[in-house]
Amino acid sequence: MNLSVLGAGAWGTALALQASERHAVRLWARDAEQAQAMQRERRNERYLPGVALPDALRIDSDFDTALEHARGGLVIVATPMSGLAETLKRLPADAPGVLWLCKGFQKGTGWLGHEIARAVCPQARVGVLSGPSFAIEVARGRPTALVAASTDTALCDEAVAALHSDNLRIYTSSDPVGVEVGGAVKNVLAIATGIADGMQLGLNARAALVTRGLAEMTRLGMALGAQAETFMGLSGLGDLVLTATGDLSRNRKVGLLLAEGQSLAQILRELGHVAEGVYSAAMVLRRAQSRSVEMPITEAVVAVLEGAATPKQAVERLMGREARPEH
Repeated sequence: MNLSVLGAGAWGTALALQASERHAVRLWARDAEQAQAMQRERRNERYLPGVALPDALRIDSDFDTALEHARGGLVIVATPMSGLAETLKRLPADAPGVLWLCKGFQKGTGWLGHEIARAVCPQARVGVLSGPSFAIEVARGRPTALVAASTDTALCDEAVAALHSDNLRIYTSSDPVGVEVGGAVKNVLAIATGIADGMQLGLNARAALVTRGLAEMTRLGMALGAQAETFMGLSGLGDLVLTATGDLSRNRKVGLLLAEGQSLAQILRELGHVAEGVYSAAMVLRRAQSRSVEMPITEAVVAVLEGAATPKQAVERLMGREARPEH
C-alpha cells in the first residue's frame, strides 16, 4: 500500500518511519530545506533527535507529488490542529482515504477535526487516528496501541492494513466524535495535573484530577454525540493517563512550569513544540458552556492560562466547591 504522511513533525515522522518498514511511504515536509536535510542526513534532528530514518522512506516538500503517491492508498495528516483545515482544502475531489493525527479544537470556531472536514471537504472519506502515544517511543519501536475512528468502516480497515504491526496495534471505532473529544480534552487536563504536581499537592490530588477530569471529558463528549464507552478506551482514559502523568508530555510540562511561576509566553518559547492544550482550553470551555456542560477543572486551567487566577487560587476554587453526588 502507498501511504503519504503530510507533516514532518515528531508524530508524523515517527508514524512514517514505522509504516515504511512494510509499505511505500512518502513524508511531506512544508519546509523545503528541512525536507532536503532529512532526505540527505536520514535524521529529523529537530523533532526526533538520534533516530535514524530508514532508506526506504522518501522525504520531500512537493505537496502534489505526495498526494499523487498516495493514490489508491492512504493519506495521513500530521499537522497541528491549526493546519488541518488548510491541508484538507488542498485535497483533490478524488483523494484517497484520509486520517488525521492532530488532537484539539480549532481556534476560533471551536470545531473538532470531523467538523472541519465536514465544512471543507464533505465528500472525502475521513477519520481520526488517536490514542496514548509519545512519538519518540513509536519511532523506537516500543509497543503502542492506537484507535482508528470513522463512520466509514472500510477506512478503518484500511488503517489497520496500513499500520497494524508487531509494535503497533490498531483498534477500530465507529465513534470519531468520542475519540476526538478524548484526544482534545486530555491535553487540557494534563496541564491541570502538571500544575498540581508542580505545586507538590501529592498523588491523591493527581488521582482526583485524572478521575474527575475523565468525568468532565465524558460529559462533554456525550453532549456532542459521543458514546460513553469510548472514554474508557485508548483515546479517553488511556491517553489521559499517559499525557497527565508521562514525563514526555508537553502539556504536563506547561503545567509544571506554570506552577513554578513562569509566564505562559516564556514557557511556550522554551518548549519549542506545540502544546495543543494551551490553544484548545478556551475552545473546550466554550463548547462546554454552549451545551450547559459543567467542566470546573477545564475552567480552572483556562483561568490560569489567561492570567485570571494563579495556580494556588485555581486549586482553592476547585477545593472550595460544594459537595455533590459523584455521578
